[in-house]
Amino acid sequence: MTVRVVPLRAGSCLNLAAITERGAPWRVQAYPAGFTLILHPTRGPVLFDTGYGADVVTAMRRWPGLIYGLITPVQFGPHDSAREQLRVLGFPPEEVRHVIVSHLHADHVGGLRDFPHATFHLDRRAWEPLRKLRGVRAVRRAYLPELLPDDFEDRCAWLDFKPGGDALHPFAEVADVFGDGLLRAVPLPGHAPGMVGLLAQEDAGLTVLAADAAWSVRAGREERPVHPLARVAFHDPAQEATSGAALRAFLHANPAARLHVSHDAPEGWT
Repeated sequence: MTVRVVPLRAGSCLNLAAITERGAPWRVQAYPAGFTLILHPTRGPVLFDTGYGADVVTAMRRWPGLIYGLITPVQFGPHDSAREQLRVLGFPPEEVRHVIVSHLHADHVGGLRDFPHATFHLDRRAWEPLRKLRGVRAVRRAYLPELLPDDFEDRCAWLDFKPGGDALHPFAEVADVFGDGLLRAVPLPGHAPGMVGLLAQEDAGLTVLAADAAWSVRAGREERPVHPLARVAFHDPAQEATSGAALRAFLHANPAARLHVSHDAPEGWT
C-alpha cells in the first residue's frame, strides 16, 4: 500500500525575498500558503495543514489580528480555501476525517474550522506553549486562537513518538500516524514549537513534507540561511538551525526523496 500526495495552496503571503534568503534582492515576493491532500488507501482524504482560510481574513480586520496582516500581508480569494478546492476535486468537507497539523501558525491552520468531522494529529509540544496565549502575545507567535475550532483540544490525537532507528537518522524519533508506515511524522521544531514534517510513502518513493523547515526547496537541500531579521520571529533559532541541518542530512542520505515545503513550488511536481 502507498499514498498519493497532491500539493495544493490556499492563498499566499507577501514578504521581502531578502528576509527569506540572505543575499536575495530586497523586493516583495508572494509565497504560497501550501497544504497537502494525501489520498490514503484506508483513511480516505487526509490533509497536511490547511493553508489560509476565510477566518484569517476576518481575524485580520480587527485588533489584534490587524498586526498579523500588517507584518504578513495575505492574498486570499473566495475560492482559495482548502474546503473549496477539495469540493472541486470531489471531496466534501465531511469526508475529511484526519488533518495532520505541522504547527499552529495562522497560515497552516486557517481552514481547520471548515472540517468539522476531522481529528487533528499534532505534537502536543506544539500546543502546550500556545494554548493559553491571547491577544498581542498570541499574534507575536503568529498564532490566532480564534482560528481553532471551539472543541479543538477534544479532537486532538497527539502524535506518539518513538525512537526512529538508523533508517531515519538523524531523526531521533518518529510517530507512525496511522500505524501502517505510510505517513510518519518527524520533529522539526524551532521555527515554531513542536513543528513536524511528514514522510509519505508514494508509489514513486518517499516524499518529504517539511512544512516551514525551509522557505524554499533549494534551502531545504542546501544551507541557505535566512536574513538575521527573520530569525527574530523563530520560536527557538538554535533549534530551527538544528532541524534544518537534520532535514538536509536526511535528504542527503535519501537522494531520491522528493521535497515539498510550504512556501515554495513542490519539487518534481508538474
